[in-house]
Amino acid sequence: MSEDRYEGRASGAEVFELFSPFIQEFIYSRGWERLHEMQIAAAEIIFRTDHNLLLTSSTASGKTEAAFFPILSQFYDDPPASVGAIYIAPLKSLINDQFERINELLKETGIPVYHWHGDVAGSHKTKLLKNPSGILQITPESLEAMLINRQNDIPRIFGDLRYVVIDEIHTLTNTDRGNQVICQIERISRLIGHRPRRIGLSATLGDPSLAARWLSGGDDRPCDIPKATPQPIRWRLGIEHFFIESTETLHIGTHEIRKGPSLGDLTPDEDETISADPGYEYIYDCAKDRRTIIFSNSREETEYVCATMRQIAERRGDPDNFLIHHGNLSASIREEAETLIKSEEQKRTVCATVTMELGIDIGRLERVIHNGSPNSVSSFLQRLGRSGRRGNPPEMMLVFREEQQAPDLPLPQLIPWDLLRAIAIIQLYIEERFIEPPLVKRMPYSLAFQQTLSILASGGERTPTELADRVLSLPPFAEMSREDYRTLLISMIKQDFIELTEEGGLIVGLKGERLTSSYKFYAVFKDSEDFTVRCESDEIGTIAQAPPVGDRFALAGRVWEVEEIDIPRKLIYVKYVGGKMEISWPGEFGEIHTRILERMYRVLLEDTVYPYLKANARERLAAARAVARETGMLKRPIVSLGGLTWCFFPWLGTRSFRTLRRYIAKNAPKYKLSALEFEGCYFMKFRMESGVGEKLFADICADFTRGVDTEELVGPNETPAFDKYDEYVPSELLRRAYIKERLRTDEIAERAKNGWNMEEISRPRI
Repeated sequence: MSEDRYEGRASGAEVFELFSPFIQEFIYSRGWERLHEMQIAAAEIIFRTDHNLLLTSSTASGKTEAAFFPILSQFYDDPPASVGAIYIAPLKSLINDQFERINELLKETGIPVYHWHGDVAGSHKTKLLKNPSGILQITPESLEAMLINRQNDIPRIFGDLRYVVIDEIHTLTNTDRGNQVICQIERISRLIGHRPRRIGLSATLGDPSLAARWLSGGDDRPCDIPKATPQPIRWRLGIEHFFIESTETLHIGTHEIRKGPSLGDLTPDEDETISADPGYEYIYDCAKDRRTIIFSNSREETEYVCATMRQIAERRGDPDNFLIHHGNLSASIREEAETLIKSEEQKRTVCATVTMELGIDIGRLERVIHNGSPNSVSSFLQRLGRSGRRGNPPEMMLVFREEQQAPDLPLPQLIPWDLLRAIAIIQLYIEERFIEPPLVKRMPYSLAFQQTLSILASGGERTPTELADRVLSLPPFAEMSREDYRTLLISMIKQDFIELTEEGGLIVGLKGERLTSSYKFYAVFKDSEDFTVRCESDEIGTIAQAPPVGDRFALAGRVWEVEEIDIPRKLIYVKYVGGKMEISWPGEFGEIHTRILERMYRVLLEDTVYPYLKANARERLAAARAVARETGMLKRPIVSLGGLTWCFFPWLGTRSFRTLRRYIAKNAPKYKLSALEFEGCYFMKFRMESGVGEKLFADICADFTRGVDTEELVGPNETPAFDKYDEYVPSELLRRAYIKERLRTDEIAERAKNGWNMEEISRPRI
């Protein structure tokens, strides 16, 4: 497989003439004056080549239409004898949204479109099975179920399959779920005897060539990547900062930070009494009377923000126009939020997590508000792109809330890391158009466990050699050795997930049958044994643990009291009681790229006044810069905090920071180092005798310049389990995957060679 940068030659008029009449009529009826550059390029590639295609351009640039206009034109002229195209999306809501959009396009063409996931009625699925044709929109989990339960019917359903369209591929490339999709495409290809073309869609990809290689895994076709003409940035952007619950003044060096309720230079329209948390009041006023999404980085933050917005509305006598959207809510509540936010009759606000980050059509959204910083440039662009459609510039307000500070706080806690990260993310894109490159998972043992059982469950007994040939030839397992796979198979036999027959073949064992017989097996991401929450006949959502009867908890932006618990059926019956509480779910925020940390360093180093910072945020940044300069943390990475306490600011992303932290922990006895603590990948704090800091730094530079063996940083008894089926994977394989995929030394070695000269490293890379 090769990746190519497409060089287009066709004009918009020429491409328009290639579309079928119903596509042309659709374009006319929408009043479109011209086709987008990406739509022209995609049509030329689909019509005139047999290549795979990766479409990466900004949100709302018409990528879905770019893919489907030429596909549907071909189907209209030459109808496929089975399902002709599969559209795979990571979210049910995205499938539902695209189903409505494509269904409207196909109303009078005779080309059917079906959607298939857990919430779709059986009667709709039966129509497809009786007469497989047109387009199938499906989740990876439902496609896995088809392969297991209907393998013999796959040639009839997909015999003339011509295209597989994968949406939002930036969410899939470094996940078992994404690799599962590639396995599914390959398995279908083998069953139908030919390879359908693949089309990937994404608004945010840092290195499209890596994503193209992943998309075309196992396929020798070239993958064309049309390159869009860079557009000037047109954003309406603001950042404001608030301290919580104080009217005192904190002096840091020559600067002072006002900690009262001032709202900076974007004051509310109404002269309202400000609460002890002015940040939330500010968010409320930013959202009021606008069609808005308030993004947070976790479900618990989203719940708390929504409950607070409703509380402020009640106190002010305003209507409750706040909705909520995250993965633990029932489908009906999520769908209600998706529908009402589009309503032209009433302007509403949705408090949401990543579930509304992707390409669901939410109409004319006027503003995005972000509670804190996004975790990545990609996420920032996705969320910003939810607003500003139909000719208006995207608009986002980022609001930061920080606990009041005492002058005797240690140095790391005087730095507003979240604020710095947001500025770094914005500046990296403005200055360099930087987006994090896609990561590719190379040792997916959990997925290998699942696909082994899936292949045996769908196709019956196979010899060990046949099974190894079939599994290891799937693209995601290209770097997995036969010896490693043999280790996995032996472990699965010992645990009774698979069974060795008297004839020497392998079949699904008793424990494997219990796994594969559950619908939960189809998903390769972790699923929790959650309790379903019901209020009378309404399903509210799920929570991980059942509180005692009479206790209260928050969900869907409201507070509920437990009335009854049905433990065998995992049901909780509740009543609504009002108020506001916190709720906690386990989870990770994902990885942060080293380029973000380097740009955070430069935010502190430079004197630039960023135009999007409001008054309080400018003041907070100025104070942080004063602290950074006066303490010397910008000149040397290891800084004394007084006495035996030291702090290391490595300015490294998650994987490199993790590697360095493990190195220091392993060598702690050598330096009499103790009490190692860390926060994210911002700093490490520890106790160490005076004078040893320089030796520690010198040894780090020397050792990483020579080369550190990462295998020595992972203990022989460690079992680093992260993915769904890791608990069934041999420990030595998990350690190998952890070393390969979650540790890296190259960035530390680069720092070590130049003596950690951050001023040089953090310069723009254009």
